[in-house]
Amino acid sequence: MGEGWQLFTIRGIPLRIHPSWFIILLLATLAFADQYRTSLGAAASPQALWLIAFLTALLLFVSVLLHEMGHSLVALRQGVQVRSITLFLLGGVASVERECSTALGALAVAAAGPAVSLLLAGLLLGGSHAAYHLSPLLGGMVTQLGTLNLVLGLFNLLPGLPLDGGLIVKALVWQVTGSQRRGVEVANASGRLLSTAAVVLGAMLLLRGAGMGGAWLMLLGWFGLGAARNQTQLLRLQSLLRELRVKEVSQRRFRVLESGATLRQLSQMRLQDGDSPSPAPADSANGALPSSVSALPDWMLVCERGRWQGVIDDTPLRDLPVQRWDSERVGDHMRPLNTLPAIPESAPLWQAVLQLEQQPRLLVLSPAGLPCGTLEKPEVGEAVLSRLGLRLAPSLLAAARRQNSYPLGLSLAPVAQSMLSSGEVQLPGT
Repeated sequence: MGEGWQLFTIRGIPLRIHPSWFIILLLATLAFADQYRTSLGAAASPQALWLIAFLTALLLFVSVLLHEMGHSLVALRQGVQVRSITLFLLGGVASVERECSTALGALAVAAAGPAVSLLLAGLLLGGSHAAYHLSPLLGGMVTQLGTLNLVLGLFNLLPGLPLDGGLIVKALVWQVTGSQRRGVEVANASGRLLSTAAVVLGAMLLLRGAGMGGAWLMLLGWFGLGAARNQTQLLRLQSLLRELRVKEVSQRRFRVLESGATLRQLSQMRLQDGDSPSPAPADSANGALPSSVSALPDWMLVCERGRWQGVIDDTPLRDLPVQRWDSERVGDHMRPLNTLPAIPESAPLWQAVLQLEQQPRLLVLSPAGLPCGTLEKPEVGEAVLSRLGLRLAPSLLAAARRQNSYPLGLSLAPVAQSMLSSGEVQLPGT
């Protein structure tokens, strides 16, 4: 679902309208007009019926907005940033940056929406009698909105994802078992069962002439099954990030130079790689190298008699005249090896994903603390997608390597961060 158009912000939360919202607004207006025409008859003019039907549809979505605001305000109190609230074909959705870090916090956020809907239902139904005394049209609209909020609150309490009731089940199982993952599995299984039942029941109603009601129930079931599939994929992705080790994914994007090698030899290795910096401008007419064609060249690691000494970059080639490249030694310009961002080969992949958000490449270290490979986003993404059964075309992999990004826009950092914030995994030393 796209983000839609932003209307305004509430407490710093952008409110957006998806194009599909206009479809449901029209359908709801038509349904309410037909219902009011049947219940009120000649008590109101056709123009008044259409107006009250349109207002009912609008106020229904105001109720949905208040429902989502309930979730959002409690989420903010739990320290969770809310990106936006979007109204769309099937209602509304609040997009948050991450899940709550505690089961009780997640329970409070999940329960807030239905609580708002049920509170609105009580207020509206309680005031419907007084509204009827003022105007039959007003009374009918208040009763209708009260009933719809009651249905909205109770429907969302059904115990299956992606409904609020499913989130409540997830939080409760999480609290009891101490495992967020187990909570998701239970709530997702329940949601899949409810969604399948909704599709079957909707199809039966549609075949018996229920029309719009059956089709709507099937649509909700289809949406629920899609959400269940997404949750299943997310669980699989979390398992892969937890089970895969850096050693299984790493490659070798470094080359080795002896500390006694000259800068000329370094430049020649760069030329072989097709990635060479331009030397100082004053000497560019004498042996100047072509401009770099790689955004992330291989690292040049330095050793001496089989012992790792450090790393050298292209700074000396840029700063020193070409005439000095034959006399200057690599060992005189190297940096310590520990200046490179590193990760043990035994580390789980989720840890590497978090580190790769801060560094474009990681040096992979053996159990003895020696360099044995490198790790970048493209190979992480390729390994994960391969385990998920998706083989990528070489052109897609090449594009990811040029941009040093995950293939297909794969978003792994939020998944790894949610695993960390929920306590499912912990960083070393914590």
